[in-house]
Amino acid sequence: MASEFTMRVWRGDISGGEFKDYRVEAQEGMVVLDVIHTIQATQAPDLAVRWNCKAGKCGSCSAEINGKPRLMCMTRMNLFEPGETITISPIQTFPLLRDLVTDVSFNYEKAKSIPALKLKAKEADGTRRMYQDDVDRVQEFHKCIECFLCQDVCHVIRDHEDNKPEFAGPRSFVRLASLEMHPLDEEDRREFLKSDAGLGYCNITKCCTEVCPEGIHITDNAIIPLKERVVDAYYDPVVWLMNKLTGK
Repeated sequence: MASEFTMRVWRGDISGGEFKDYRVEAQEGMVVLDVIHTIQATQAPDLAVRWNCKAGKCGSCSAEINGKPRLMCMTRMNLFEPGETITISPIQTFPLLRDLVTDVSFNYEKAKSIPALKLKAKEADGTRRMYQDDVDRVQEFHKCIECFLCQDVCHVIRDHEDNKPEFAGPRSFVRLASLEMHPLDEEDRREFLKSDAGLGYCNITKCCTEVCPEGIHITDNAIIPLKERVVDAYYDPVVWLMNKLTGK
């Protein structure tokens, strides 16, 4: 059974724009991305939107739907009342390119700066061994699909453009946690976390965790353990005293 909706879609580019209304029929089972494609096919062939898999695994179709960051391909139309006006706008933290497409290259530049995995030497028999518990601990972080919704809601970079050079953001902290907690890694990234990644800027509001479509516990399982490592290294008075005594 079809239901009619008004889709209020942002149209424009960096120089300016406005919301434009489109009346669209949504068939049973459709998601927001289906409706956007319907608008492209029938009313606005020049509407720019980024998408790829339509299965919630590529992270490409991030947008703000009625003000909430979501994946368009995973937001079903039956969440809304028939006749409702649904507002679709691009994610706000990154520069607008056109319509619903933003420039998210900031995140890839940050990724380039993260110190890579540095494997420990092999054991005498030529193998490397890990406990299953240690392996399980980092599996959660590998679910990240780089939709950058966590980056979008992070007020440290969303509301303060001048913080971007010094703050890597929650997606980068998930990547850093996956490396720091890797059972075979021996790279020390604590100074990087403190100085280059700006971990101290995060005040653990958990807004990043709330919007993660993969259910990654970004704050509790990634950011807080990383903060604990930095605090232990630089702010623990016992460690400070030992470093003074040993000349480290």
